[in-house]
Amino acid sequence: MAVITNHMPTSELQALDAAHHMHPFTHGTGLAGKGVRVITRANGVWLTDSDGNRILDGMAGLWCVNIGYGRKELAQAAARQMEELPFYNTFFQTTHVPAIALSQKLAELAPEGFNHVFFAGSGSEANDTNLRMVRTYWAEKGQPERNIVISRWNAYHGSSVGSGSLGGMKGMHMQGGMPIPDIHHIDQPNWWAEGGDMTPEEFGLERARQLETAIQELGPERVGAFIAEPVQGAGGVIVPPETYWPEIQRIVDKYGILLIADEVICGFGRTGNWFGSQTMNIRPHIMTVAKGLSSGYQPIGGSIICDEVAEVINGVEFNHGYTYSGHPVACAVALENLRILDEEGIVTRVREETAPYLKEKFETLTEHPLVGEAKIVGMMGSIALTPDKASRAAFESEAGTVGFICRERCFANNLVMRHVGDRMIISPPLVISKDEIDILIARAWQSLDECHAKLKEDGLMKARVAS
Repeated sequence: MAVITNHMPTSELQALDAAHHMHPFTHGTGLAGKGVRVITRANGVWLTDSDGNRILDGMAGLWCVNIGYGRKELAQAAARQMEELPFYNTFFQTTHVPAIALSQKLAELAPEGFNHVFFAGSGSEANDTNLRMVRTYWAEKGQPERNIVISRWNAYHGSSVGSGSLGGMKGMHMQGGMPIPDIHHIDQPNWWAEGGDMTPEEFGLERARQLETAIQELGPERVGAFIAEPVQGAGGVIVPPETYWPEIQRIVDKYGILLIADEVICGFGRTGNWFGSQTMNIRPHIMTVAKGLSSGYQPIGGSIICDEVAEVINGVEFNHGYTYSGHPVACAVALENLRILDEEGIVTRVREETAPYLKEKFETLTEHPLVGEAKIVGMMGSIALTPDKASRAAFESEAGTVGFICRERCFANNLVMRHVGDRMIISPPLVISKDEIDILIARAWQSLDECHAKLKEDGLMKARVAS
């Protein structure tokens, strides 16, 4: 049996990785030349790399390690399940105890009227499910022409062909024949970058009303659903103005279209409630879940379906599913994760204690000369980097140049902070303590100082001239 231990020199691990491992969303040749960072172990909110550096993970892995690293209870749950029933499918009129128990628990945690779950292996798979489910729903209702789904530019709903089409990442759409037909996009509610002279309140209404305009232009009889994240995550933690979601809800209700809330990032405590829909007071028909469902300890996703939609789908043979839908080990681990979140009061503590503390500290970053705004909901936040706060100017350099420099300084200071364009974002494990929040903010401030100095040295503190 080939075994690679964590004690090999970093350079050898990097060479092996470059030779054989293709990374997601990565320029492979460029990464091979630079060398990957090799993470060898983790505990709580802390990572350790192959050189022994101790790194504060401000991104909870990939928005997902909600209960933190190193919880032995989840490893034990996986081991028990592997010994008892390592795998069985849920096709062919069969099921197993973990899938039954997890679907029951999700129905208990979800808002009233959500009593059904269709499992997948990831958020991408779940959003593919949603696309087919929406179209099947309307076909069974005698309206097969209602197959258009409206989404938003700069939204992220996965990277498969279906879910990547639902998303609005134009860079993704440049590769692989996306978007597929009958997916329509409207503008995002990013006031900082796109609000112009409007107040946030005016801008929120304008962006929401683009949905109504699109419905009218496409034809109300052709639009089946609107999909959106309660708070855009991978798009840069874009927190919509307070006027946005109430107006979206009014429009969805008026035209009788289905609302899909993509809770892959926002779900399971990230916004201070079990679901971001509750934080934003949204009434969806379908909620997409993944990531925090198992805290990333096992790959699992799903669609939590309202009774109205489930009744229609259950009335027909829905020709859709995945080998690993409701995988018993993944379900067992997710159940234990939800038990910990629930019984240890982690979601309540986020809402009442640590999230307010993080918000207070995080918003002080606006005092830095590079930071124009700091937006945060629960345990997900972002700062906008700018050369001129007063005008909310973008940098003259290509978008993302400054963000990348700042991200590199964060990594050098043993803080994982991600950049999206020239926004810096955080999404720490929900178990982060107040002392660890202080460390996060101190390292962020140091990284901003170093980035600012680098920008001045390289002549990059220049605002883009509006065309």
